[in-house]
Amino acid sequence: MTFLDMLRTAERQNGSMLCVGLDPEPTKFPDHIKGDSNKIYDFCAAIVDATADLVNSFKPQIAYFAAHRAEGQLERLMEHMRRVAPHVPIILDAKRGDIGSTAEQYAIEAFERYGADAVTLSPFMGWDSVAPYLKYHDKGAFLLCRTSNPGGDDLQNQRLASVEGQPLLYEHVARLAQGPWNLNGQLGLVVGATYPAEIERVRELAPTVPLLIPGVGAQGGDAVATVKAGWRAHADGSSASPIIVNSSRAVLYASSGQDFAVVARQVAMKTRATLEAAKA
Repeated sequence: MTFLDMLRTAERQNGSMLCVGLDPEPTKFPDHIKGDSNKIYDFCAAIVDATADLVNSFKPQIAYFAAHRAEGQLERLMEHMRRVAPHVPIILDAKRGDIGSTAEQYAIEAFERYGADAVTLSPFMGWDSVAPYLKYHDKGAFLLCRTSNPGGDDLQNQRLASVEGQPLLYEHVARLAQGPWNLNGQLGLVVGATYPAEIERVRELAPTVPLLIPGVGAQGGDAVATVKAGWRAHADGSSASPIIVNSSRAVLYASSGQDFAVVARQVAMKTRATLEAAKA
């Protein structure tokens, strides 16, 4: 199955547009393991077990593992997710962006070492920095387009005088992802939930590509506005334009007690329900 096949299957089987981001920060762990970086795998695996039937994807953020020399724990976690939720795609949040020869190595890291189904990329260095990932025809890649951080305006909201129509940079990225760069339908776009008007604009320019939308929950993005801006349906109600709405901290750190996984499940269920209700 391709990444997009997996995404649609998980969306349908779990009735969900929710992605749980796995950003393990030991200082925020529940009290009984707080500050213990050796428990990163245990913490994340418990979250996965509690939410595997509620999500359309998981998104481990590689920096949270690498900062604690926990890449081995990430490898174990990837294997665990494969066992307990083989139908749920895994997006490695790495935001890589480098020249072609280096990109080839990053692609090996993401897809062969960690076994991810998709990866996040920065498109700033152009097509040849993206192409090596698309050689893996069953994998996906999400290009940073209109990100949720305030500093995104510094570049993403600037007009390109050299391009016909002088689009904003993020609009140009959206057109590339919908069109000439999208070999085998592998590309998606990252668009922040804190900018629902821009989500709608990206969806207008890229009507079929999946959107990875961070920023719901702790960052303050509106879940209902996000769905209305980005999700589109076929006449039968099935997803025509998939969206992946990520929530990390709001799910991971919902409780500081030993019931953290139970409470994480409750928050994930509530978020999933809110997203599904917004389809109406």
